Amino acid sequence: MPLTSEPLRKLGFLSIGLFDEADPRQGHESTLQIIELGERLGFDSAWVRHRHLQYGISSPVAVLAAASQRTSRIELGTAVIPLGWENPLRLAEDLATVDILSGGRLNPGVSVGPPMHYERVKDALYPDTADAEDFSFERVRRLLDLVRGEPATDFSGTEGFESFSDRVQPHSPGLGRRLWYGGGSLRSAQWAGEHGMNFLTSSVVKAEGSEEPQDFAEIQLSHIRTFRAHHPDGDRARVSQGLVVIPTDSATPEQRAKYEAYARERTPRTATPQGPARLMFAPDLVGTSAEIAERLYAHAAFREIDEVAFALPFTFEHEDYVQILTDIATRLGPALGWRTAA
Repeated sequence: MPLTSEPLRKLGFLSIGLFDEADPRQGHESTLQIIELGERLGFDSAWVRHRHLQYGISSPVAVLAAASQRTSRIELGTAVIPLGWENPLRLAEDLATVDILSGGRLNPGVSVGPPMHYERVKDALYPDTADAEDFSFERVRRLLDLVRGEPATDFSGTEGFESFSDRVQPHSPGLGRRLWYGGGSLRSAQWAGEHGMNFLTSSVVKAEGSEEPQDFAEIQLSHIRTFRAHHPDGDRARVSQGLVVIPTDSATPEQRAKYEAYARERTPRTATPQGPARLMFAPDLVGTSAEIAERLYAHAAFREIDEVAFALPFTFEHEDYVQILTDIATRLGPALGWRTAA
């Protein structure tokens, strides 16, 4: 197969961390075991999603703190923390703390916008300030400044027996360069580039402009190029792509049937833009590693990047994730030019 892109430099995966309400510990433990497996398989990074008032990881920073003590090399990311639920100063403290504990392996990904179902949750989340909260990019800028060491107060020094800092503590010097923005629009791509962030692009983008049918890969490509055109590092600015890939090389017949049914059920949403926001979804890639690699090499946006965080499907079993990750690391990654970090 002729290579039509640069060899893949960084291989990662993304998990939602589902759990049973009656036994949440088992689901969280499964996520930690999957991250440990990822490190053993040589993956460069493991990422967790963020879910509020659902049966998925609601506190990824806490989960990654635990993962940092059970791993030694793999980078740990969030994809993404919706900042509408967060106080930027408190989040900056938590992120810096976990980065210190991990030895500088944290890759926080964030996004902005009102919390999901805001009208139904605002009285619990912001009972006194719901109508005054700012869910714009300004919330990201505040987080960036605080993580990068800008003053949080005009007071520092000693008061009695206590010492005070004017910036977030602990301060982790490299963390500011490892902040990612999860974006699906030209506006978010441009903003992330202008503010020197890294860019996460997933299997969902906005179909903007023309009402004519649009190609997902071409839309995603335009976001990547817009981001880099506005980033100080230009073409060297980091972009990670997060498509859903499900290799079947070592899958059982039952697993293959389940994977194909999962993708088939989700395929209709990939045909046209969905909803008022005109969201475009990428097809899930199911097949042998050779087949998936061929489809990726034909993907216009994939040819522009050298980092991925392939998304694991939401609803599979632990054993399915073990098989999928093993095939990605041992077969698909090498087919894309990647070499294990282990």
